[in-house]
Amino acid sequence: MAVPHYSYLVLKMPTEKGILAIRGNVYTTYTCEEESFKITETIVLSICMAETVAQAAQLPPDQLRLPELETPRKNSKSKEHKEVQLVDGSPEKTPLIGANLDPK
Repeated sequence: MAVPHYSYLVLKMPTEKGILAIRGNVYTTYTCEEESFKITETIVLSICMAETVAQAAQLPPDQLRLPELETPRKNSKSKEHKEVQLVDGSPEKTPLIGANLDPK
């Protein structure tokens, strides 16, 4: 015979002396819900990891090698910056300046 009201966190039920109302704490409810989301996410990630490990065990060893990382590019063009060569014939003396500066 209890009536829960989830929006207000109130549970009402009849007793011999009238209606008993049990009130919840919004902050405690919120923190408990956050914790349950974190625990659920951890469980899902561990299940995915176990599946990945099981699939990796079925692959031949030559396919388990990690690919080589590509070396970072030295001169990456950007719309925010432009290169200005200070000395002709010396590419190492090329600073980057803002692309939106006044030409003067």
